[in-house]
Amino acid sequence: MSVERGRLLPLISHRGGRSAVTCEYRCGNACAHPAPNPSDNEYFGDVVSGVVSRRGALRAGAVMAAAAGGFAALSGTAAATPPVALAKPGRGGKPGRPVPGTDFDAVPPNTTDAVTIPEGYGQSVVIRWGDPVVPGAPAFDFENQTPEAQAKQFGYNNDFVGLIPQDPLGIANLLVVNHEYTTETHMFPAGTYDEANPTEEQARIGWAAHGLSVVQTYRDPVFGALRAVPGRANRRITLDTEFELRGPAAGSRYLKTSADPSGRKVRGTQNNCAGSVTPWGTVLSGEENINQYFGGADTVTDPVAAARLKRYGFSGTESTRKWERFDQRWDIAREPNEPNRFGWVVEIDPHDPHSTPIKHTHLGRFKHEAAAVKITADGRVAVYSGDDERFEYIYKFVSNGKYKKGHSAHARRHNSALLDDGTLYVGRFTGDSPAAEIDGIGTLPGDGEFDGVGEWIPLAAGNKSFVDGFTAEDVYVFTRQAADKVGPTKMDRPEDIEPNPVNGRVYAALTNNTDRGAAGKGVADEANPRNGNKNGHVLEWEEDGGDAAALTFGWRLLLVCGDPNAADTYFGGFDKSKVSPISCPDNLAFDRHGNLWISTDGNALGSHDGLFSVPVDGPERGYVKQFLSVPVGAECCGPVVTDNLVLAAVQHPGEDAESSADPTSHWPDGGRAQPRPALVAVWRKGHFGLAGRIGVR
Repeated sequence: MSVERGRLLPLISHRGGRSAVTCEYRCGNACAHPAPNPSDNEYFGDVVSGVVSRRGALRAGAVMAAAAGGFAALSGTAAATPPVALAKPGRGGKPGRPVPGTDFDAVPPNTTDAVTIPEGYGQSVVIRWGDPVVPGAPAFDFENQTPEAQAKQFGYNNDFVGLIPQDPLGIANLLVVNHEYTTETHMFPAGTYDEANPTEEQARIGWAAHGLSVVQTYRDPVFGALRAVPGRANRRITLDTEFELRGPAAGSRYLKTSADPSGRKVRGTQNNCAGSVTPWGTVLSGEENINQYFGGADTVTDPVAAARLKRYGFSGTESTRKWERFDQRWDIAREPNEPNRFGWVVEIDPHDPHSTPIKHTHLGRFKHEAAAVKITADGRVAVYSGDDERFEYIYKFVSNGKYKKGHSAHARRHNSALLDDGTLYVGRFTGDSPAAEIDGIGTLPGDGEFDGVGEWIPLAAGNKSFVDGFTAEDVYVFTRQAADKVGPTKMDRPEDIEPNPVNGRVYAALTNNTDRGAAGKGVADEANPRNGNKNGHVLEWEEDGGDAAALTFGWRLLLVCGDPNAADTYFGGFDKSKVSPISCPDNLAFDRHGNLWISTDGNALGSHDGLFSVPVDGPERGYVKQFLSVPVGAECCGPVVTDNLVLAAVQHPGEDAESSADPTSHWPDGGRAQPRPALVAVWRKGHFGLAGRIGVR
C-alpha cells in the first residue's frame, strides 16, 4: 500500500512498501528481475555426499579457515582459530529504568505527511534539494533548473549523513551527505520530462544532482537547531568530478577506456547509498545500484563478458534515463569497461575542498551499501561492507599497515593509503541448530535463538589471489563471481554494517528478501530464517577475542522484524507486547551509550518508514521504540545520533505519485509546494525551551 495525506491508497509496490517509481529509478527495478546470483555455493564435502549437512558445512568451513590462516600469515592478517559461539548478551542493569538514550515516548505508526517526533522534541530542516552549497549558487527554482545551478546546489535524494565536529562541543561541524539517485519524473515540472525522450540538459542536471555535498553547519548550543552556513570547505561532488582509482586493480585492463587509457581516473560517482565517517575524519561512501545507468548490455556477445555483466544486473538495450544518448561512457557497446569503473567504495576528504576523491579497488567491486571501519587489536584497519541485493554476501577487508591517530592532513593521507594494501574476505555464517529446526516460518530453534559461528574466507591480498581460476585483478573487479567460488552465505540483502563503539560487536541490517524459499531459490537457513522474508532482520556478531582481525566469529540475530503480534518475529528476547513494529531495517547508527538506531526503507506493515532505537544489552535488549516517522512516500536515511541532536535524511518524499503533476506529499515546504528531499534535525526541548539530551529525561 501507499499513502496520500494520511489515507491508504492501492498502488503497485515492489520492495516492501516501496513504490514502483522508486524501484525503477533507484535500483532499476531489481526486485522485478531474477536475482543475479545463480551460484549453488556447494561445499566440497556436500558435493561428495550429495547431502547438505549444517555441521558438515561447519567442519568444511573450519578446514578452509585453517587454510586461510596459512594464506593470512603471508599477508600479515591474524591466523584462523576454530569458531567460537557468541556469548549470551548481558542482561544486567536495573529493570524498569529506561536505558539512557532511549527514554522518550515512542511515536505510534502513522501515515501523516510530516516528520513526526516524540512529545517534548523540536525539529527543523537543515538543508533541502536545491539549496545553495557553494559560492555563486542561485536560489532554487523548480521551474527553471540548469546543470550549472544544480552543480552548486544541494543534490537530490539525500541518503548517508556524516557529521564531523570541528570543536569539542560539536557546535561547528562539517556535514557530508550522499545523493543516491535522481527521479527525473519528479524533478521537473509536469509535462516537461518525457521518459522516452529526455533532453540533454535534463540529463546533465541529473549528473549534477548525483554525488555528495560537503556543507559547513552550526548547531545552536542553546536552542538545539542545526543550520547550514557558508564555509571554505563547502563542496559539491558530482558525476563530472574526477576520481582517482587506487589499490591493486588501478590501471587494470578492465578499467581502461578511450577517455582514460591509464585506467586510473574516473569521472564521478553514482548511486551512493550509505557510508561512514572514518576514525581519521574522512568519509567512505558505497556505490550501489550501478547497473541501471548503462545501456547496451544486450549487444555484448562475448560469453565471458556477458556473464560478468549479468552477474552485476546489467541488461537491456536502453537505460531508464537514456544518458547513453548524450555521453558514450554510458553505452556498454561503445565503452565496455566503463561499468567496471563503478561499484567501488569511494573516499572523500571533506576537510580539503581541493582534494581528489578516491575509489579503493582493494575493497572489491559490488553493490556496496556502505563501508564502516573498526580498528583491530594490533592497530590495523578493518572495513566491513554488505552487497545490497538478494542472496548476496558480506565482506571484510583488513589492512597490513597500522592506523595513525588524528585528523591531521598527514594522518588522513597515511590512513587512506592503508585501504590499498591488505586482504579482502567474504563471510560464511553457519547455524548451530539442526536443519529440521529451521522451518522457514520463523519458529525459534530449540536453543531459543537464531545463532551460530562463522568464518572469513580470503579472496585476495595485494597481487595474490586465493580463488582458483581468478587472478587478483579478476577478484577485485569481478568480486561477486570470485566470492561465488568459495561458498559464502547468501544473505537477505545485506545493507548497512556498523561496529558498536561500546560493546565491540558488529551489526548488519538485512532488509528483506521475498524470493527466499521460492521455487528454485535459496531456502531459509539459520542466518536468514524466514522464507518470503518481507520484513528483514538485524544480525550481530563478535569476532574471536573481540579482534576485528580474527578470521572466525560467533553470531546471532538481534531482531527478526515485522509485526510484534506475528509469530515469526523476535525482539532479542524482549516482551513483544511492548515494542514498536519495525519493518525493512536499512541504515544503522549508534549513540554514545551503545544503543542501536535503525532507519527503515519500504515498511511492509502499512505505515510510514521511520527511525527506531533499540538497546543491545541489559534487561531492555530488543526493546524497539520508534523515535520518528517520515512523510508520505519517503524513506528514512542517515541517521546521526549525538547527545544533543538526531539527523535524519528524508529521501524521495511523495515518490509514490507517478510524476510531479499530482504530488502526494508537500513536505518540507507545505502548502501546494513540490516535495523536496531534505535533511531534518531533531533535538529535545529542555527547561524554558533550551536544548536537552537525546533520550534522557
